[in-house]
Amino acid sequence: MDARTSPADDRTRREPLSALGTLSSDAAVRALAAASDVTLILDSKGVVRDIALGSKDLADHGLENWLNRPWAETVLAENRNKIDELLHGGGAPGRWRQVNHPSLSGDLPIRYLALPAGDDGRIVAVGRDMRAAAALQQRLLRAQQAMERDSLRLRQLEARYRLLFDTAHEPIVVVDAATRRITEANPAARRMAGIGTEMVEGQPFTTLVHNDDREAAVALLGAVAAAEQRHPGRVRLAGGQACLISASMFRQDRGSYLLIRLRPLEPMTDVVAERPLVEVLERMPDAFVLTDAALNILAGNGLFLDLVQQARRDDVRGQPLARYLGRPGIDLGLLAAQLKEHGAVRNFATIVRATDGHEEDVEVSAVTSEEGGESRHGFSIRRTSKVRADTNDNRQLPRSVEQLTELVGRVSLKEIVRESTDLIERLCIEAALTYTSDNRASAAEILGLSRQSLYSKLHRHGLGNLVGDGD
Repeated sequence: MDARTSPADDRTRREPLSALGTLSSDAAVRALAAASDVTLILDSKGVVRDIALGSKDLADHGLENWLNRPWAETVLAENRNKIDELLHGGGAPGRWRQVNHPSLSGDLPIRYLALPAGDDGRIVAVGRDMRAAAALQQRLLRAQQAMERDSLRLRQLEARYRLLFDTAHEPIVVVDAATRRITEANPAARRMAGIGTEMVEGQPFTTLVHNDDREAAVALLGAVAAAEQRHPGRVRLAGGQACLISASMFRQDRGSYLLIRLRPLEPMTDVVAERPLVEVLERMPDAFVLTDAALNILAGNGLFLDLVQQARRDDVRGQPLARYLGRPGIDLGLLAAQLKEHGAVRNFATIVRATDGHEEDVEVSAVTSEEGGESRHGFSIRRTSKVRADTNDNRQLPRSVEQLTELVGRVSLKEIVRESTDLIERLCIEAALTYTSDNRASAAEILGLSRQSLYSKLHRHGLGNLVGDGD
């Protein structure tokens, strides 16, 4: 006993319990029924001998039919193991278990706690009606499923928006109205501003505008943000391209944004003159591609798209021509050198590589155009017939091979090998000269020889005019 607690205090604490006396079984059942929704009196074999209901609406579910039936037969088959645990103490002491009872109006969920009621093995099971909690769980599950459907719908909408935004031909820039900083810019706007794949998100919008027109662009955006003015203004971009810009305001995530559209300015006469030219290029029997001075693709007709296995013009615009045309590190260098020196190239033999890895032999004719201080290169690409080339090779090579085999038995193997080596060397030099249109400097480069070494071999084989350089 605690030193601070006197015997009188202990008697005072115990008196209320002793005052209750011995409760009758009926009184105990009524007390349990009042404290719970359903009370079951079970014998030692688990048979329901008495039922007390704490709420009247449970009587409509046929609970009176449980009398004199095993408790395990009143629940669904998958819940009988829980009844066995409650009856035989397989679960933790004082553990509640929820089971479902079949009824006329559907499953009836009840949570039970089983207590021993005497030495004869009787058990008192008190239960709580869980229909309200089950209904709440169902509402929560439906709300969660609705949120998942809404989230999926939003993701699909965002995917469609992203596809439209990225594939739109109209240049579009999204700007934060408060900070005037770029939030997004579609590929068309990047191409028009000449920024390529550079990171512009978070940069001020004025970085896309020419220095002389930045104040006008800021004033236009301020007018749109203040008064919803939508009249387009004329500015020049950082690359010198003149365009009209118009903006519209919208709200998102408690913030204001400006949707800026850019439209290039072109004289009507140029547009009228350009349309027939575009139609002619589309109807050409050969593939055609236009590049800038750095050999980056500006435009291509339908046959060029077929050659490189691309579906849209935007897929090739801005890409380096070396990605599709020429043997890596050889052909385009020769083409660029001849275009720089002569301004035109005719029937240059090379290959085209499609996006799926397929290669095809072609002949290229190219020309350079200078306009407005900028260089443009136009390439006409024509498929070549492999059958004709193979026929020519078969017409020349077998005769030389026959001549070599006729030497067997007449001369030594060493002399035959030397003869065949000279033949192969001569054929390779002739092919290089043909491939480079008799440009000896380029031929020496692709053969991996110095010019002096090539000239020595030309003299030895009696090829070409050795008076001039030929390049």
